[in-house]
Amino acid sequence: MIVTCSKEQGIGIVEVSHALTAATVDSFREQLSKWQEAEDDVLNYVIDLKHVDFMDSAGLGTMIAMLKRISEKGGDMKIACLQKKPRMVFEITRAYKVFEIFDTVEEALKAFE
Repeated sequence: MIVTCSKEQGIGIVEVSHALTAATVDSFREQLSKWQEAEDDVLNYVIDLKHVDFMDSAGLGTMIAMLKRISEKGGDMKIACLQKKPRMVFEITRAYKVFEIFDTVEEALKAFE
């Protein structure tokens, strides 16, 4: 499993356990989509990246596509626990301007209040 999904206060928490690369994004998307179908009342998400030590452009592209899908349904997505190497990808591409990034899952959850 690449993702572990749970719900807290009606917000989906998606914990990613592997690097997000061209080799893993299909599994990531598939697992997340199955959970989203089962929990279709969830609009807002926190993506917990504490275990993601590497992300390539395919991983970033998947995050952007995910944000777009969630926004189209009237929801929002926040990123928590962004590690050093993936953070560089966000900085180089200026993706940090697109996403709200928090140090902890708790802080990201509070931002929805």
